[in-house]
Amino acid sequence: MTYEQFLAELGKAGLSVRAFADLIGMNRNSVSNYASREEVPRHLAIIAALIGEMNVRGVPYQSAISRVGMTLKKPRGGARPGRFGGDRQEELELG
Repeated sequence: MTYEQFLAELGKAGLSVRAFADLIGMNRNSVSNYASREEVPRHLAIIAALIGEMNVRGVPYQSAISRVGMTLKKPRGGARPGRFGGDRQEELELG
């Protein structure tokens, strides 16, 4: 599915890219970055098409999605507070 088709499906559902990303627990930028690739991954295209079709037919999709237990993905790499890529960050004296 092209990014334009994806946006059309989100429009059917009455969702913006931001609202869609929040709904499925993705980073907003991750979803909008597909605009530059012009192609949306199949799993996101399927979700958008199903949500769009449900909304057009008057079936509330929000209750179905809310039944799915969402756990946030862990950040990739060794980064954590106070570290960048696993390495301890040094204090910078800016003054």
